[in-house]
Amino acid sequence: MARRGRLAPYLMVLPGGLWLTAFFAVPLVLMVSLSLQTGNLVDGFRQTVHWQNYSESLDTYGYLFVRSLWYGLLATVACLALAYPAAYWIAFRGARNKTTYLFLLLLPYFVSFVLRTVSWKLVLTDNGPILGPLRDHGILPPGFHVLDTGFAVVSGLAYNFLPFMVLPIYVALERIDQRLVEAAYDLYASRAQAFGRVILPLSLPGVFAGVIMTFAPMSADYVNAEVLGGPGNTMIGNVIQSEYFDNGAYPVASALSFVLMAILLLGIFAYARALGARDVLGVAGR
Repeated sequence: MARRGRLAPYLMVLPGGLWLTAFFAVPLVLMVSLSLQTGNLVDGFRQTVHWQNYSESLDTYGYLFVRSLWYGLLATVACLALAYPAAYWIAFRGARNKTTYLFLLLLPYFVSFVLRTVSWKLVLTDNGPILGPLRDHGILPPGFHVLDTGFAVVSGLAYNFLPFMVLPIYVALERIDQRLVEAAYDLYASRAQAFGRVILPLSLPGVFAGVIMTFAPMSADYVNAEVLGGPGNTMIGNVIQSEYFDNGAYPVASALSFVLMAILLLGIFAYARALGARDVLGVAGR
């Protein structure tokens, strides 16, 4: 029985470990190996440890990494600005209808990612339901447009990934003991002071999780830039997709993918260190 008790945690972790090994670790190793190869689809690829794939990719597409990270950062900030008030209202003002409000928030996401992005394009088109009437009444100048701009891409990213910011923040807010807030009021704290010294610090784990869950996929996204952006709004995900599927340049696409993943991991580690992830999680535990 003692031996079984010692093996139980490892047996519980085994399925998840095998899954991650098969579908993350092994593909990652293959991607790194492929990024160092040379060749083409006709003659095949062979391992030559060609590090120039990385240097040439950075020299050619370095500015796209910067643009992708910038778009991802702007969309993350927009998601946070929209998600925190929504999660706060649902958690503290939703009463018995919390589940209904969360369902309504998630309802559009029963539709595929591409269809939601295309619908956003229809909303932002020049003659759409928003810009069309404003132009007809002379509020907007004739040449004003939103599509094919960075704003359209960022707004599409924020729209598509908003629930990934709302849900972690809502869970963190929902876990806050209301007696702590009442104690702050009993000590003559104003609403702003109670929020800044009690609610906000206790909700930081949700903010931390929400930022990680949104920033990384938004920076690597290519659908929104393809549908809502123009030639001047291309993101690095569009280049990776084009190099892999259109040009058959697998080593270049793998090198770009690995560089993007490394940059995102470094950014996340820096963010966790700056925010103090251990302190944040410690606050959540208390």
